[in-house]
Amino acid sequence: MAVGTLTIVPVGVIAAPTRGHARWAMVLSPVAALPVAVAVSAVVALGHLATLPALLTATLAVAVIAAATRAMHLDGLADTVDGFGAGWTRERALEVMRKGDVGPMGVAALVLVLVTQMAALTAIVDRPQGWLLAGAAVVASRASTLLTCRRGMPSARPTGLGAVVAGSVPNAAVAVGGVLMAALMGLVAGSAGLSPWAGVVAVAVAAFAVMLLLRTCRRVFGGVTGDVMGAAIEVALVVLLLVLSSGRW
Repeated sequence: MAVGTLTIVPVGVIAAPTRGHARWAMVLSPVAALPVAVAVSAVVALGHLATLPALLTATLAVAVIAAATRAMHLDGLADTVDGFGAGWTRERALEVMRKGDVGPMGVAALVLVLVTQMAALTAIVDRPQGWLLAGAAVVASRASTLLTCRRGMPSARPTGLGAVVAGSVPNAAVAVGGVLMAALMGLVAGSAGLSPWAGVVAVAVAAFAVMLLLRTCRRVFGGVTGDVMGAAIEVALVVLLLVLSSGRW
């Protein structure tokens, strides 16, 4: 369920998930993202080997992330932002999100996020072990599902992916996952010539940004949906890359 939900990797027919399946799938989201992370790392490493311009390598890496996930997280980001701008009532916002077409706010969000991801990756790809740093950021960004699906977070709809996974992850698993991601990013940042604190701070700031997003979603939509999960992943990734690209580290 985790691999089939978060990547383009074929996994066959997924049976109707139980609550237990949903919980484990969300907890294992960072592990399920390993194929995407490996593909991104390979692109960055090959771009460095071929001495491609850093911006071109970063652009290719962002394109690989979109292709390896069917761009569904980007679609979730656009739908979520369009829902924020729908106004009036919760029902109206959810109806706009369900339509699937992208409005001006969604387009603006996509452009800003993609440009920021490419710009931040440009500063990362030429670092020592930059390929590892880029791949680790992809893995860590998927840990945002722990926050999106943590216990106490309701579903905005009675049906759909959000209804299955919302509130399925125990708070203890969220805390453990956060510590593991901070440790992972700290180690990887150190190997890439950065301060280990860069990785820890990146995870903390990304978690804060995701929590702000979820707070808004709960107020506007009444809870989370599958689109919100995708939006949280994109927000986490862009914040991780932004912090890691800073010259202060």
